[in-house]
Amino acid sequence: MTSDISIIIPTLNEQHNLAALQQVAEQVTELIVVDGGSRDGTVKTAEKLGFAVFENKGQGKRGAQLNLGAAHARAATLLFLHCDTRLPADFSEAVLSCLATPGVALGAFSLTVDQGGWVLNTITRCANIRSRILQLPYGDQAFFIRKDTFEKSGGFPEVPIMEDFMLVKKIKRYGRIQTLPQAVETSARRWQKLGPLRTTCINQLMILGYYLGVKPERLAAFYRSRK
Repeated sequence: MTSDISIIIPTLNEQHNLAALQQVAEQVTELIVVDGGSRDGTVKTAEKLGFAVFENKGQGKRGAQLNLGAAHARAATLLFLHCDTRLPADFSEAVLSCLATPGVALGAFSLTVDQGGWVLNTITRCANIRSRILQLPYGDQAFFIRKDTFEKSGGFPEVPIMEDFMLVKKIKRYGRIQTLPQAVETSARRWQKLGPLRTTCINQLMILGYYLGVKPERLAAFYRSRK
């Protein structure tokens, strides 16, 4: 039995991560891939797997990809998922139950990583505490929201970076942000590239820059220069 959920996945050169999403796609109304100009076989692979595929080439903004997917979604509930993140087995029931709770406008899962050491596990535990107390989850925790609330909010800001952070700040006007105890498992690859501590420091500098009023374009340039 499928659930009334559209899963929306932004991609860029993610060909090898798509096959693992087949089982998830069978549990929901649709799985939508919005590609940002991949040079590998991402688009062809997604089409072969039976996913709905849209392309948003040359925009350089993940928010634009996510908004395009949401505009085409047929289900009443939207779930935004990173391609290298795996949902818990009972995700659909958890999502619909959470959004049926009075006062909840947006939900997300707790975060785990697939290859954690003690440093990375500590970082993710702290991230889960922050997410619950401050009602401030990040995009790799798989946001889910009712489509009408998403549309009312204006969707993701189409900026070069921090579109997930900015969406959450907007959605707080419409209700509570709930972080579930059920956890997604995301790839450790972005922490492994620069190291967990350095990656975390850069992420925190992005947030500090946002609160100081630094333009997203400058934040994105700084982030890219450190990758």
